[in-house]
Amino acid sequence: MQDTRARLEAGTPNGFRPKAARIAGAISVVVLGIAGATAVVAEGHEEVIVSHGYTNFGELKHGPDIPYLPYVNPEAPKGGEMSLSAVGNFDSFNPYTRKGVVGAATDLMWENVLVGTGDDPYGSYCYLCETLEYPESLDWVIFNLRDDVKFWDGSPMTAEDVKFTFELFLEQGIAEFRNAFAGFIDEVEVLDTHKIKFSFTEAAPRRDVVGFAGGIPVFSKAWFEETGARIDDSTLEPFMGTGAYKLGSYDVGRQLVYERDPNHWGIDHPFKVGQNNFDSIRYEYFADNTAALEGFKSGEYLMRLENSSKDWATAYTFPAVESGDVIKETIVDGNIGSAQSFIFNLRREKWQDPRVREAVRLMFNFEWSNETLFFGLYERVNSFWENSALEARGLPSEEELAILQPLVDQGLIDASILTSEPAMAPTSGARSLDRGNLRRASALLDEAGWLPNEQGIREKDGEELTAVFISFNPSFDRIVNPYIENLIRLGVSAKLDRIDTAQYVERRRSADYDLTTHTFSMTLEPGNSLRQWYGSETAEDSSRNLMGLQNEAIDALLVPVIEAKTLADMTPAVHALDRVLRAEGFWVPQWFKDVYTVAYFNLYRYPDPELSPYALGHLGYWWYDEAAAEVLRENGTLR
Repeated sequence: MQDTRARLEAGTPNGFRPKAARIAGAISVVVLGIAGATAVVAEGHEEVIVSHGYTNFGELKHGPDIPYLPYVNPEAPKGGEMSLSAVGNFDSFNPYTRKGVVGAATDLMWENVLVGTGDDPYGSYCYLCETLEYPESLDWVIFNLRDDVKFWDGSPMTAEDVKFTFELFLEQGIAEFRNAFAGFIDEVEVLDTHKIKFSFTEAAPRRDVVGFAGGIPVFSKAWFEETGARIDDSTLEPFMGTGAYKLGSYDVGRQLVYERDPNHWGIDHPFKVGQNNFDSIRYEYFADNTAALEGFKSGEYLMRLENSSKDWATAYTFPAVESGDVIKETIVDGNIGSAQSFIFNLRREKWQDPRVREAVRLMFNFEWSNETLFFGLYERVNSFWENSALEARGLPSEEELAILQPLVDQGLIDASILTSEPAMAPTSGARSLDRGNLRRASALLDEAGWLPNEQGIREKDGEELTAVFISFNPSFDRIVNPYIENLIRLGVSAKLDRIDTAQYVERRRSADYDLTTHTFSMTLEPGNSLRQWYGSETAEDSSRNLMGLQNEAIDALLVPVIEAKTLADMTPAVHALDRVLRAEGFWVPQWFKDVYTVAYFNLYRYPDPELSPYALGHLGYWWYDEAAAEVLRENGTLR
């Protein structure tokens, strides 16, 4: 199972939210090979490319004239409701601040200038724009915006709105975003009502700049000026957007409903044909997963993305499943395996000692947990780019050695990394307490000076070694408590603080914990946003660098990844970074699975999932089958 709040925290506030986390950066190595691109010569005699999209690597998968995306059903009917669950509560509809607890799926309401697709991991395509223009130097990009885009109130979206929103994020965006992207922009110019130019500084990584400029959601300038709203404040009034869905109704902490805008400007856009099919999308909130599952069984909501392996293995035996009125299935997930883990709060001195961290890591028994608690449904996380070509494997390649050797020469990393396979998560035996690992962990703590007192609790300089885990989800208790029992056997004063959602969010933000669950959601084209995850400059205030990592070697390794100009350059740079991140040991890797586990009442339909390997698409291109719904109503399954 997964800690849903942890995934929410990991996946939100980077200042802008590129669709599917795949709005690429921009550096042109093969720009003239981009399908549908044309070249002109600017006044400065620098060739300028005009295209419907951008990719750093190879060609865009989709040309400029596609009628619809190949993985959707263009004839999908409109209507019905998609209903899902959420655990915890909410008190805000602003995901771009660290204040408040944001409601589910708020990004349904806003749209970006550029979007990614569910089948092209490197492409960024014009959506709110018709075309984009850029020189081979990527010193600037111009977006030729569509003239038919409307906000919910019917007012037109213009270049002024794009400029205003972009500058709003640079002024009021969260600190980690501003720290990571400060100094990228030289100037933003409105050239015409629907034409905007972003000029980039020399320091801006060229592989990131197009995605940086085009990856923002666009808000209404007039609405902000009228309301005085700020994106650094919590709010229950969503910002005026252009999205296909807008807020319909809500009951704080209990329910929220998004309604499809019948006047949405983009209903016939090639990237929207066959999508946004539901009249409404409803989220029911529950105190915990047990209550949420019971709500699903009783039909309070009709689709469940199951994240509990125990429930997936044992709880779906109720009559509606057996009759086929509820469908239970797994759908392949082609994304990088999310690196879910417990992380140490490195701001606390005791966790700065790698021996202490390794001792604690040794006491988590994944093998026993997977067999006993997870019914064998998970694989162990070892890499930050798990289950992908970016995962470091085997001995370092020549290209990796060339990146790592200077850091060894400077004494920033141990020379053993040059001749070793990447660090793997500790393995354990079949019993919950692996005595071999217990002996190894004891020796490490002895060496670090944490010795047992008369009560058997390890202490150093009069301080007990404590390990306080925080969680908001009671379903996680059965996983954390055996780990805590093993730590107690080691002499660590360990405990679980299970708290409500608001306290959980606040304690993570204020770094008031020893360990918490965190999910490192990496992309297939990592860029400057890595600084938000691992950069020293974000250690004191970050929703991503929750562990407070400050490491000179890792800071140095971010540079060749961010500055890589080709996939061949980027891949070994990511491998080298992955090796050092894993060697640092600031995490206790948990688990992942490469499938979606989905249950839904037999009234939802979707196209062939293999056509869209990077997206489940349940809010995008699934649809409601009214005839099937009527059958369920007639047999009493659906109320």
